[in-house]
Amino acid sequence: MPGKNTLKGINDQIAMEFSAAYTYLAMSGYLETQNLPGFAAWMRHQYEEELTHALRLFDFLGEVGEAVQLQAVPKPPVTFKGALDVMKKALAHERKVTASIHKLYESAMKEKHYPAQLMLQWFVDEQVEEEKTVTEIIAKLEMIGDHGPALLMLDRELASLNISAE
Repeated sequence: MPGKNTLKGINDQIAMEFSAAYTYLAMSGYLETQNLPGFAAWMRHQYEEELTHALRLFDFLGEVGEAVQLQAVPKPPVTFKGALDVMKKALAHERKVTASIHKLYESAMKEKHYPAQLMLQWFVDEQVEEEKTVTEIIAKLEMIGDHGPALLMLDRELASLNISAE
């Protein structure tokens, strides 16, 4: 049975993962309106991943005999200043999630909840990958600048990443 702080933290993390999913879905919608279907599809894939993360935590609580306490998810932003702005905001959000996971892991360690520690290690590893991927996309966007043809090439590259991920 998770300790009180770990249990609260897992419930909070579920809400954060659902919030991330909702935010990425809004970003996908925005990118679609900017005629960047590859970026939009990539962000839609991120939305689906975040839902999976939330459900992984949700299922874990059931496995250890605890009830999930679902929380309200705030309305996501819907306007952005372009693809670079979207990705910078996505990276900021991923860093917030990473900090939350680390805090939750520390709580599980302090409360000696070993099953939670093992489950959370997957999230620690996942966040390294998430931040790296978004950072690489930002670097490419910064190199491209306002060069339209290069942006379209990156859009196609992101679309092909989603095809290979399925």
